[in-house]
Amino acid sequence: MNDSEQSKGNRSDYDAVIVGASLAGCATAIALGRSGARVALVEKRPDPAAFKRVCSHFIQASAVPALDRLGLLEPIAEAGGVRTTMRAWTPWGWIEAPAEAREGVNLRRELLDPMVREAAVATPGVELMLGLSAERLVRDGDTVCGVVVRDAGGAERTMSAQLIVGADGRDSRIAELGAVRTKISRHGRFAYGAYFDGPPPAADGASSIWMLDPNWAAAFPTDSGLTFYAAMPTKARLPEFRRDPEGALVSFVGSVPEAPPIEVSRLASPVLGKIEMPNKVRVPVAPGLALVGDAAMAVDPLFGVGCGWAFQSGEWLAQSVAPALAGEEPLRTGLARYQRQHRRALRGHASLINEYASGRKMNPGERLIFSAAARDPRLAERFEAFGTRSIGPARFFATAIPRSIAVNARHALDSRGRRPAPRREGRSASHQS
Repeated sequence: MNDSEQSKGNRSDYDAVIVGASLAGCATAIALGRSGARVALVEKRPDPAAFKRVCSHFIQASAVPALDRLGLLEPIAEAGGVRTTMRAWTPWGWIEAPAEAREGVNLRRELLDPMVREAAVATPGVELMLGLSAERLVRDGDTVCGVVVRDAGGAERTMSAQLIVGADGRDSRIAELGAVRTKISRHGRFAYGAYFDGPPPAADGASSIWMLDPNWAAAFPTDSGLTFYAAMPTKARLPEFRRDPEGALVSFVGSVPEAPPIEVSRLASPVLGKIEMPNKVRVPVAPGLALVGDAAMAVDPLFGVGCGWAFQSGEWLAQSVAPALAGEEPLRTGLARYQRQHRRALRGHASLINEYASGRKMNPGERLIFSAAARDPRLAERFEAFGTRSIGPARFFATAIPRSIAVNARHALDSRGRRPAPRREGRSASHQS
């Protein structure tokens, strides 16, 4: 007897069951609910105010239009969310965003997560179910058609739906149950971070990162006058952070070039760390099944893409499958559409990010582009568009590489022109004397 037959008297029918009520799951629920779908939003944590604790909270500028369409941008601003541009320190100087640069969003997850969950619950057609964990998938042949969930008391319930969505993070239980093909690559750094109360880290209010080659640091201004300071060194420095997380964090960030004012700021939260962060890239669809957010693609958090990609992928999935859930086309057509969108928008970025996540030093191509972008405003503008994930790698490199070569060649010529003439040695010098 299968799970569906065992639970005939205790089953619910939905257009979609979403497992995971964090950013990606709630974004998917909001968008699907607005399209007229009946959505069950399942979350294993029983607290509606639960939030992700190990996260920089930064939402890249590329995701801001999705936040606006989902109706979240205004509530974020009302909660004190801070809009910032991004600047990057490199061994060749700062890569500064242009005056009209795209702005990302900063709001602590402690405020953001419950807000997004409340927005999902307020969406007609969405039903939030807390305290339920996914145990098994139900299949009709090769197609997923339901999920068995269990409450804290051990009672099970089968929830059937046209579509099951895994929005349950990097270690997705839904992806595991669905035997979704996963590519895992190692991560050579670790992360520690905390919120501090003190002066802003940059005079113009920008978010700042330090590309220390190969180590990394960051400062993200956020709500309530707080700044999130983060360090992501290679694992050679792990012992000092394990011995004294706060002291090591303050010392590390306080010693970067043109350091932010962490040493005169007050620690306002626990210092939290994450040691193992393997990159996981999964095929985002299977028959009757889709993955969003980190469940589909969990890459190096160094570049701050996770929160933004959660909102974007949730919206992409909903837009792709809404016609199928309304009976206008086969579901496989909508899932294929989502897979194409996901691959086209994110795979190129993920490939570059995951390769750099090994903890290696910059390669010659990166050194070429970073050095030139620190010297040339036009290239800095292109770098900003790429760094905020507003344009893809192919479009960026097509113009960035030739311009970087030209900028650096001109810089080398200018440097030689300013250099004092070398002192003459040997026979000529003796002759002059």
